[in-house]
Amino acid sequence: MKFNPDIHHRRSIRLRHYDYSQAGAYFLTICTHNRECLFGEISGDRMVLNELGRVIESVWMELTTRYPNIELDAFGVMPNHIHGIIVIVDSPNVGAIHELPLRLHRRRMLIPKIVGYLKMNTAKQINQINDTPGVPVWQRNYYEHIIRDEDELNRIRKYIIENPLQWQLDQENPDRDRSL
Repeated sequence: MKFNPDIHHRRSIRLRHYDYSQAGAYFLTICTHNRECLFGEISGDRMVLNELGRVIESVWMELTTRYPNIELDAFGVMPNHIHGIIVIVDSPNVGAIHELPLRLHRRRMLIPKIVGYLKMNTAKQINQINDTPGVPVWQRNYYEHIIRDEDELNRIRKYIIENPLQWQLDQENPDRDRSL
């Protein structure tokens, strides 16, 4: 079915009027299309990346080259999703003078730009490896959370690091033990 704005109403999960380019820490979760396990497997208490998982890790690690005003913090690839913390250390200079306020606001939303870049480049590489041009790799949206203080930052870091230990209970695990 083709998108029809009269009947398809996508509700944004972003904070209304929040500038996603302002300095601060952001926790991101991005899931694969249909929660397909593409990036490797959990072995014991750790994630073992396959070739596709290494693509994700490589593009993530190169984000600071494209976006020099960010720092990368904790990051983890899971079989069918990724978690990461991006810290914007300095608001970018947009340099737009004669733009409508809404368009200017969209151009300044750095977190969505970073996620879009990550998704586009990893999907392209994965589809080249799999010889599947145009096949969706990522689900349409992503989850982000604005990290408000040091305690929350440390809790989220711990969550990312320990995430493979929780895979058997993870809602995103298609093989999870439902009796637990």
